[in-house]
Amino acid sequence: MNEVDWRNDVAAIWRPRQQRLRPVRHLDPVSLDDLLGIETQKAKLIQNTERFLAGKPANHALLWGSRGTGKSSLVKALLNAFAPKGLRVIEVEKHDLVDLPEIVDDIRERPQRFVIYCDDMAFEDGDTQYKHLKSVLEGSLELPPENVKLYATSNRRHLVSEYLSDNEQSRVVGREIHHGDVVEEKISLADRFGLSLSFYPINEERYFEMVDHLFGAVADPEQLHIRARRFSMEKGVRSGRTARQFYNQFVGEF
Repeated sequence: MNEVDWRNDVAAIWRPRQQRLRPVRHLDPVSLDDLLGIETQKAKLIQNTERFLAGKPANHALLWGSRGTGKSSLVKALLNAFAPKGLRVIEVEKHDLVDLPEIVDDIRERPQRFVIYCDDMAFEDGDTQYKHLKSVLEGSLELPPENVKLYATSNRRHLVSEYLSDNEQSRVVGREIHHGDVVEEKISLADRFGLSLSFYPINEERYFEMVDHLFGAVADPEQLHIRARRFSMEKGVRSGRTARQFYNQFVGEF
């Protein structure tokens, strides 16, 4: 894990087979200004990150919701914006969380501020990988590292699969709902993230705004929107990802 020069490298990816961090040489250039329709989520995560970089109390963050709505792009844009201020990002796949304690041990005494980034985090029944998050989220005999936060994205609000049968143990006491042990255990994982940001599908107006932002000034905006609407209907979803895919396919035709 000594191949990364954190004075100059701003991001790295954990390679479990080689047991090393590989520096990222070609960052996704997405900027915060490129992300439309998520102004509230963007502002809250920026504020949390600024507090973290300033050494003030900050939270681990869970970005959850519909696919293609800008969750992972927001984390990448934060890196581009705050790397000059000392932010560093380490990407770890969900299946490699078993190595997280060793990764954290190597960076906890460094002067930089690190975000451990796990994209598309979700756990199935019987999956115990989430237990390895404890060293970052809560610590053990040793306090959790002051210079490390975990930012995760997921399509699931509680990170784990949930079934109707899980609610069979729930009961009403007075006017309060008391969940059974199964539900409580599942909810408790997501509760460890102090900042939870939800992302939802966008309407057509916001979708067109994203398309217009990508294409810039065109000769026939109405025709652009007609084609963009047709493309989203064929995809079955309106999102920032859909707008980007439409741009990639038709840039230069308008």
